[in-house]
Amino acid sequence: MKKVVSYLVTVALLALASSLASAYDPSPLQDFCVAINNTNSAVFVNGKFCKDPTLVTANDFFFSGLNIPGNTATNKVGSSVNLVNVDKLPGLNTLGISLARLDFAPYGLNPPHTHPRGTELLVVIEGTLLVGFVTSNPNKLFTKVLNKGDVFVFPIGLIHFQFNVGQTNAVAFAGLSSQNPGLITIANAVFGSNPPINPDVLAKAFQLDKNVVKYLQKQF
Repeated sequence: MKKVVSYLVTVALLALASSLASAYDPSPLQDFCVAINNTNSAVFVNGKFCKDPTLVTANDFFFSGLNIPGNTATNKVGSSVNLVNVDKLPGLNTLGISLARLDFAPYGLNPPHTHPRGTELLVVIEGTLLVGFVTSNPNKLFTKVLNKGDVFVFPIGLIHFQFNVGQTNAVAFAGLSSQNPGLITIANAVFGSNPPINPDVLAKAFQLDKNVVKYLQKQF
């Protein structure tokens, strides 16, 4: 009897693990589900309503503009990211993929951030980037200098960054394993949350003077 119970518990745990593993952008059960934002459609998938298939056109699977460099001058850290996700390309809905163009001014930075719902695969098109990610505890850093044509992968949910270490502009493209990978920029989230995190909490967590914390919060 104990063996039967043990077996059933094992099966239940494996089933739970399997369901959790498929929680991110599950495989579609139809050819496509072009996203629309109104409620006149009968099908609701991955948080989006499906457009009537008879009304779908090639434009629903098309996006133009990734040939245009991003404006890095308006960003304090000297970078620009143009993410083509399901909100910009409705045909991505249920397909579990998105794409981004990253532009860097000389010494520009895409600051430490995470994508809670997607792994990122980055390829450098121009320039030289210092990239890296940090694992969960014990927080080991994996870092590499990438040149034109080099590829690097950032596992889902881990903090990572890209920094242009060259004196010229840099360009990279990144594929992400979600139609909507999400973005949490660490500094913005910690020091720029709304409402703000209590300065006493941050002062103790970062071992900083409270006035330093208040100064940092004003920057975001």
